Amino acid sequence: MNQKTTKTMKQTKPVPFCFRKKGLKIKMNNKKESKEHSNIKWFIEVFIATFILSMIFSYISANGVSHLNLASAILILILVIGVGIFFDIIGVAVTVANEHEFHAKATKKVKGSKDSIKLIRNAPKVANICADVIGDICGVLSGAISALIAMKITEQFGLQFDLQFLLSALVASLTVGGKALGKGIANSKSTQIVHGVGIVINKFRRD
Repeated sequence: MNQKTTKTMKQTKPVPFCFRKKGLKIKMNNKKESKEHSNIKWFIEVFIATFILSMIFSYISANGVSHLNLASAILILILVIGVGIFFDIIGVAVTVANEHEFHAKATKKVKGSKDSIKLIRNAPKVANICADVIGDICGVLSGAISALIAMKITEQFGLQFDLQFLLSALVASLTVGGKALGKGIANSKSTQIVHGVGIVINKFRRD
């Protein structure tokens, strides 16, 4: 060995383990802090979006449905319940779907496969939007619409008892029963459901 080689060997001393451990701890803490910041940001975004959408749709249901006839109001109620169940199915399907099934489709350039992978990778957020945000808004709307329908039936047929409790129980039963049925469909057909949503997103997405 010449003198230059021995000098470089002396200069490039290994970093002590304690310093490496400290560096690793700092990195882990930074990751933890950024994750916490991301969660807080997501909470604020969901809170604001839910609050605004709930206000808008509650106002529309209170003022719009009240001017409709009984048959139209019932149809809107069924539609709102159906929308809540439909999005709950998507939320469950995204959480149980297997990402690897879409990688083969993505290599073959199958439409919607890349968007499906994105949905699965963001499953907690997608499920939160579909099942919680949209689901809860539909729950609030269905409750408000059922109350208006109960008032319409009572006035139209001159009933002496309040139908609101009966209709509220019926709406809750349909919602819970529909979601229970939907969860079974979501578990067995998760790949098809997620791919279907991926195709829809792909059509509206600008490349």
